[in-house]
Amino acid sequence: MADPEISERMREDWNARAREDAGYYVACNRRYQSDAEFYASATEIVNGFEAELLRVPVAQRGAWKALEVGCGPGRLMRPMSRHFAEIHGVDVSNEMIGLARESLRDIPNAHVHLTDGASLREFPDESYDFIYSYAVFQHIPSREVIREYLTEIHRTLKTGGFARLWFDGLSRQRDSDTWTGAPFSSTEILEFTQFHGIQVLALEGASTPYLRTSWRKQPPGWFGAQMDRSFTEYPAHIRRVANLHSTEPGAPSRGRYASISIGVENLPPEANLHVLRVGVGDSLGTVTHIGPVPMDGVQQISVLLPELEATGLLPLELRWIEERIAPPTTLRVIPPGPAVPRICSVTDGVNLGTAKRIETGHVKMIVEEVALPHEIEATIGGLPVGDLEFLCLDPRPQRFEISFRVPEEIAPGPHDLQVRVGRRKLAPVSLEIVAAG
Repeated sequence: MADPEISERMREDWNARAREDAGYYVACNRRYQSDAEFYASATEIVNGFEAELLRVPVAQRGAWKALEVGCGPGRLMRPMSRHFAEIHGVDVSNEMIGLARESLRDIPNAHVHLTDGASLREFPDESYDFIYSYAVFQHIPSREVIREYLTEIHRTLKTGGFARLWFDGLSRQRDSDTWTGAPFSSTEILEFTQFHGIQVLALEGASTPYLRTSWRKQPPGWFGAQMDRSFTEYPAHIRRVANLHSTEPGAPSRGRYASISIGVENLPPEANLHVLRVGVGDSLGTVTHIGPVPMDGVQQISVLLPELEATGLLPLELRWIEERIAPPTTLRVIPPGPAVPRICSVTDGVNLGTAKRIETGHVKMIVEEVALPHEIEATIGGLPVGDLEFLCLDPRPQRFEISFRVPEEIAPGPHDLQVRVGRRKLAPVSLEIVAAG
């Protein structure tokens, strides 16, 4: 059962956020957005959920029922409603539920419900064909509550149904509250899904704030049968191997582009991240995604490469645990290129939708390919910036979020942000300063 104290704290905090500025706390874009801007911010997220629906032909999901966990004011339910006979949403905040009812009043197949923030006791077993959640578990301050929610999702998902869920996968020591939430690692997800016999089809963004996973619920006993499965001949065939980020037939031995896409024909439909292995030379890659079966029948398997010492043509094998399930092929591995530190974006630290316009005196900068963030030095208008705060967003491209304040002496107007990483001077970024720190 949900901890009543945690549930009440989540409800009170999210009610306050809904009254203050629901759009900002849901979309984290800017304060007091227009309705058009708020709903437009959902486009990329909805595209991702729709990609998961491609696992099942439209004709087979015409009568599907869906559930959004943590629906807020209905930002995602509105566009997602077109795919389902019924779509339901739950939220711990009665203020958010009130906003959702108002925004969805013209969509007859959409229904919202107040919940306790951990259980789905309003719904019977095997209620939904598709359950999804975005940026909700990242705000739950307890791993135990997250696990309870996941158990409830498994219970209410129909056998054969799918789930697509997001977590904060960062491993860092911090105090959890109803905004920062408790981290939940890829290891914890794999342990949970193994215990419940879930077919894991994707586990992307490990060790980042945007850990995503895709599941399919299978009947009892299914998992053990797959772990014990053996093959008398190769069931699958590797049709192509390419860099995940391009069409090049190879990958570097380490770094941000050290990942591949394997096109596989006749992959057993029961394949999942618990049993599928990709051997590269003497090492194992990490399978992160098993795609849907497209028209040409060649499924995409996404794989992160380990840090490899050897380069050249290395043997590549597709295995079911230890058993090879496709004729082996080769992967061309090349030495990695040099790291090139760069600034990816600079925004206001509060209004993240304001590119290079600093309205609150707080700055958020994203940099990549920076191995030692403590070597970063910055100036605005020639004045040094102090008290830089670093957060590693993704260790593979060495992506860091750098937060700092504009020096108080800076007057409103245009000013250059100059960044150094050790002895390397990056190209300046022109900012419009509205308020200093």
